[in-house]
Amino acid sequence: MTEQTDTSTKSIANKSGRMRIDWDRWAPRTLKARASLIIVVPLIVVQIISTYIFYENHWDTLSRRMAASLAGDVAALANFIRDYPGEENFNWLKQNTKNTLKFDLSYKANAQITGDHALDSDPEDNSIVAGDVLAEAITESLQRPFRIDFVTHRADKMILIDVQLESGVLNVLAPRRRLFSSTTYVFVIWMVGSSILLFGVATAFLHHQVKSVRKLAHAVDEFGKGRDIADFPAEGAFEVRQAARAFNVMRSRIKRQITQRTEMLAGVSHDLRTPLTRMKLQLEMFKPGVESGEIAALKGDAAEMERMLDAYLSFARGEGDEESVATNAGKLLESIATKYRRDGASVTLDIEQAKQSVPLRPVAFERCLNNLIGNAVRYAQNVWVIAKIKNLTLEIIVDDDGPGIPPDRREDVFRPFTRLEESRNPTTGGVGLGLTIARDTVRGMSGEISLSDSAHSGLRVYVRIPL
Repeated sequence: MTEQTDTSTKSIANKSGRMRIDWDRWAPRTLKARASLIIVVPLIVVQIISTYIFYENHWDTLSRRMAASLAGDVAALANFIRDYPGEENFNWLKQNTKNTLKFDLSYKANAQITGDHALDSDPEDNSIVAGDVLAEAITESLQRPFRIDFVTHRADKMILIDVQLESGVLNVLAPRRRLFSSTTYVFVIWMVGSSILLFGVATAFLHHQVKSVRKLAHAVDEFGKGRDIADFPAEGAFEVRQAARAFNVMRSRIKRQITQRTEMLAGVSHDLRTPLTRMKLQLEMFKPGVESGEIAALKGDAAEMERMLDAYLSFARGEGDEESVATNAGKLLESIATKYRRDGASVTLDIEQAKQSVPLRPVAFERCLNNLIGNAVRYAQNVWVIAKIKNLTLEIIVDDDGPGIPPDRREDVFRPFTRLEESRNPTTGGVGLGLTIARDTVRGMSGEISLSDSAHSGLRVYVRIPL
């Protein structure tokens, strides 16, 4: 069993036997997205590392210091109440702590705290970690039962700390800012804000750089479709400018070669047609009745030579110097079908979805359609032509009910001078250039042509040209 491996979707084994991952399968499709990913991934990694270092060092140290400070104040209050009992002393302490420490004190005589070192906290709040640190600090400072409540006074942004004393329970309502630092949020906002700013600047820069690549790709695509374009301006990064200059040089060379070939073929055409024209004139000068059979045969040979010469020159020239113009493909097909109908052929058209102007090379495209429909008319009794424009693509289907072409010979018929009818009689099979010229014309417009079985038991020719 033969195992076929698609290198675009599977890992590839290198010479050492290890598997190498094909990143093209997982990476984004566009250059802009890939370049953005190169920026974003290191940025995220740096942010994660920075956050980890911050929380492991700065946040932990700061939290412990703030918790120790709050625990020390609570321990001092508990010791003051223990050393200076009495309601008057407690009222004085309550007033002073409210003005200086922003604490709200209350005292419940003969009360007891249920549980030891309890912590009430909201799981969705970051008070769990801070509460643990505070509980540890209070335990070290007081060595007494206590309870910390982050939930009850959450809306007031306060922390309730209950401390068990000998004669009752001391309630301390402290501001949350004594335990939480605003620098944490400033740090997070700074990280997120700087990341967004950096990503925005990088995206704008990448858009400008990728824009040049897209323009170059568009120019190459237009040139590949046979459309005349001006020199592409070299702009953008060094590599893009280098590619633009290389494209301009390539374009100039190709156009120069096409021009030279056309001029050479024009000369060859003139040189060959001149003696052929003299031969035709000499034949016309013969008097009627003088060896009429031989003269008629010579005239037929001269006409066939002229027809073959036209076919050869059309194939060699390929209409490569023709520019694309707005052409109504439906009307073009209608005029071709009308010509064959006048000769008695049965040609059915379905072109309602193609009656709009699209950029085509009209002379070359008309020659291509003439060859395709002419071949179908020659070998079949009925021909059906369907044309439509779908997703910026011109699609043309030519069906017939003729003998068709064997599947193993369908690629051969596109080769120059190839005929399924092995005799070289031009009246039964042409010169073998019709489909070759058709494929060259379609490919010159970045399209493709293929052969398959028709729904009418004949041959189907499918032409697809991107617009």
